[in-house]
Amino acid sequence: MSLTPLPRKRLGQHFLHDHTVIDRLIRAILPSPKDNIIEIGSGGGALTLPLIKIVEKLHVIELDERMTAHLMEIVEDPERLIVHQDDVLKVNFSSLTNNPHSLRIVGNLPYNISTPILFHLLNYREAIKDIHIMLQKEVATRITASPGGKDYGRLTVMLAPWIDAETCFDVGPAAFTPPPKVTSTVLRLIPRDSPRFPLSDEARFSALVARAFSMRRKMLTNSLRHWLTREQIISAGIDPTNRPENLFPEDFGKLAALGSDYWVKESIEK
Repeated sequence: MSLTPLPRKRLGQHFLHDHTVIDRLIRAILPSPKDNIIEIGSGGGALTLPLIKIVEKLHVIELDERMTAHLMEIVEDPERLIVHQDDVLKVNFSSLTNNPHSLRIVGNLPYNISTPILFHLLNYREAIKDIHIMLQKEVATRITASPGGKDYGRLTVMLAPWIDAETCFDVGPAAFTPPPKVTSTVLRLIPRDSPRFPLSDEARFSALVARAFSMRRKMLTNSLRHWLTREQIISAGIDPTNRPENLFPEDFGKLAALGSDYWVKESIEK
């Protein structure tokens, strides 16, 4: 049995080793033999090994060539393991299935790129059945936050139309090697077939949300100045003196419906 390579700080690697946590993860995922499971970041194989004993085929996306080589040495049935040595942000998840809502995404996400990974997965929501991920508790709290608090922001609102989020359990630093300086949280994310509220133009919605939260403490009349007039905001049934952090996600959908493609152009140019 080969020794697990040492974690690389530049890759944000913290390897899970606590078997109690691993068992809880497996119970949360509830894998079955025919599942099309994609593991993001295998690390030392702590989750890979119990999963591959259950599923007939397991896809693993791993950038670190040391870890892919290690996996092939420790897995008893390597023919059941399909390794994609690649940057997860470059992976076309739709290419991994022929059926809609069939991919089951699992993994311990690197803290430094967890938010970009979530936005990337959002692009492939039609191919995904569910997502079970471990990430920094601070990010998990932002995803599940309610309006009015400091944790509520762009990430919350951008995921809200398309994702149902549920907190499974927290994981302390001692469960990892090396121990991170923060607590982790396991989330269950379920992509929706249709948005939670009317969303006429996703690009406008995204541009408006980014613009609003770039000045989250300012009134809408200031943060959306040159984008929407006071009268337009009122016409959507929203108080123009309110702040972005106090609006519900569907309020941003209403405001986006009033906008123009100029927003998108301006946000891209900036």
